[in-house]
Amino acid sequence: MKILVTGSTGYIGKRLIPILINEGHDVVCAVRDKLRVDKNLLEDGHISIVEADFLKPETLENIPKDIDVVYYLIHSMSSTSDDFGKLEADCAKNFKTYFDTTQVKQVIYLSGITNEEHLSKHLESRKNVEDLLASENYALTIFKAGIIVGSGSSSFEIIRDLVEKLPVMIAPKWLNTKTQPLAVRDVLSFLSRAKGKEELYNKSFDVFGPETMTYKEMLLKFAEIRNLKRYIFTVPIMTPKLSSYWLYFVTSTSYKLASSLVDSMGIQIIGKKSNINELLDVHPINYREAVELAFEKIEQNSIVSSWKDSMVSSGRLKNSLHKYVNVPTYGCFTDYKERKVVDMDITINRIWSIGGSTGWYYGNQLWKIRGHMDKLFGGIGLRRGRTHSSDLNAGDALDFWRVIFSDKKERKLLLYAEMKLPGEAWLEFKIEDGLLKQTATFRPHGLAGRLYWYSILPFHWFIFNGMINKLVEIKD
Repeated sequence: MKILVTGSTGYIGKRLIPILINEGHDVVCAVRDKLRVDKNLLEDGHISIVEADFLKPETLENIPKDIDVVYYLIHSMSSTSDDFGKLEADCAKNFKTYFDTTQVKQVIYLSGITNEEHLSKHLESRKNVEDLLASENYALTIFKAGIIVGSGSSSFEIIRDLVEKLPVMIAPKWLNTKTQPLAVRDVLSFLSRAKGKEELYNKSFDVFGPETMTYKEMLLKFAEIRNLKRYIFTVPIMTPKLSSYWLYFVTSTSYKLASSLVDSMGIQIIGKKSNINELLDVHPINYREAVELAFEKIEQNSIVSSWKDSMVSSGRLKNSLHKYVNVPTYGCFTDYKERKVVDMDITINRIWSIGGSTGWYYGNQLWKIRGHMDKLFGGIGLRRGRTHSSDLNAGDALDFWRVIFSDKKERKLLLYAEMKLPGEAWLEFKIEDGLLKQTATFRPHGLAGRLYWYSILPFHWFIFNGMINKLVEIKD
């Protein structure tokens, strides 16, 4: 089959593509920005990449018309809480208009369980997209999933943050809301086995795990699995706004995403039973197994994808990465340093391991203080960390930076700052002629930006000087 995967740089898309390739299919990946595509995919002969933005109908002409099956995995196109519903609707309309003119036979859409009378804005949007995708020219198969549990999933990482950081939690009452957590491996099984199944054409199925649990029970079970003693007390007086701040300050999520999550977590997510498990021979594992499998991936350093790498987690960057690849010079302040590289492999490995649990090699406490300050002013802080301990790809989140360009062969890594700043900032590492060249660039916005640069100039001298020394250092 020739299969198109939309949302191919997202959490589910990244995991689905290797499954389809291993099954022998030709896969077309639709991306808004080719810079975000994993280099391994570019080298695979069974994969082709097309740039297409479903908010821009003219770009859809780049997609081949001889597609057999499409996976529609486009969700939350904006990190703002007000306009995502319209954007998702526009994407669905443009998708249908284009694919009505092609020979596609089946579209498979991953949605959310929407069985309650009153839905959150996010679930209402998903339900609306289901209606907009329906067509007389192709068959639509809809899977509605609840909470997805897996290494790198938003629910897993948020629960992990709460459990590992808070021995005692004074929590909002929505922790008593019931849901049916589903392992990401089972989501992928449903999706991959559904293609070409005519008995699933123009049908919708709720997919969910074997247990019905409250969010509180999920937190306590997670703590039990990790051998942690935790106490949770729910209070009825915590407003949605306070709940959002609670999630924002304790976990790695942004405030806007926290607001959306709180909006959804007050809705009971219980699926309707069907024969889909038997039809596709998928028998979902329980919550304990899902969490244990997630930690196996983490311990093996083999997390395939993380929600933190999605642009939804972005603090500032909303456009194509191409816009930020060419670092500006006019009207900018720079801190440039260079050092001779003694051992190329050691220095490169250190550069590509920077941030996350490794830290920034020098002045880590100052980096942490900057992260706390960022959180206080509504930024993303340092809690996003990094998905992989020694590998970086364009588009990855890296603490409060975003990877714009990463190429070990070219020996160049470029980061863009997503913390709260009165301006824009880049940090570049490049090795040329046996020299490591480290450049911090800041483009100020007005007087506030200039005052900010001069106020932190002494700290920059110590931090950036110490960092480059550590990157080239050879220990006895």
